[in-house]
Amino acid sequence: MRVKAVIVYDGSVYQGFQKQTTTNKTITGSIEKALRSLKITSSIVGSGRTDAGVHATGQVIHFDLPKFWSDLDKLKLNLNKKLTEIQFKHITSVPQDFHARFSAKKRVYRYVFKTQKPSVFEQKYISYYPKFDTALLRQALTLFVGEHDFNCFHKTGSVTHTTVRKIYKTNYMQRDNYHYIYFEANGFLRSQVRMMVEAVMQCAREEMTLTQLLEQIECQKKHTTKLAPPDGLYLARILY
Repeated sequence: MRVKAVIVYDGSVYQGFQKQTTTNKTITGSIEKALRSLKITSSIVGSGRTDAGVHATGQVIHFDLPKFWSDLDKLKLNLNKKLTEIQFKHITSVPQDFHARFSAKKRVYRYVFKTQKPSVFEQKYISYYPKFDTALLRQALTLFVGEHDFNCFHKTGSVTHTTVRKIYKTNYMQRDNYHYIYFEANGFLRSQVRMMVEAVMQCAREEMTLTQLLEQIECQKKHTTKLAPPDGLYLARILY
């Protein structure tokens, strides 16, 4: 039986989502270790990979269960007992051809930051950007909407057949002392969201012009390759 699971995790204690040969401290590695202890040999497949330090409030994975694991509520309870910084929110049965990555239609990322330095209790989960112009930030965000070749907005090492992605929606909002940036797209390249966040914040702080940002979006000239800190980034939701 194939199952789909929605999970949340604290990325600050992991070296990213993808399993690695140099460390066991990855999201995939930790979940698969818990599955093995429950006699489940299936590998997991995620809707997308997150960098080291990046969190998730709505990551989706799929894996296959042996016949003796038919009680999904019991499975969720057992997995949540074995995992500390990862929590299973839901586990549901899905058709055998469901694929967490390839069946996904849209992905939503949320970036959270403050203009004052976060407290010691927040600093692993919220980023910091000093004073900025909200009007410039909103203008910069609108430039990303649409279908673009994001060849100038990803980390090298991305394995993909195309660097073209479609961004359906961007948004910025403030609640109390917290600032939120949202990106909704059909997919993202490696570290693309962090690079886009850093670029719009450079515009908002007048360190880069909107014209320069547009030049980079249109692959005319690369003006920045800096990444926003991972602490404030969350994979928020996957839409199927």
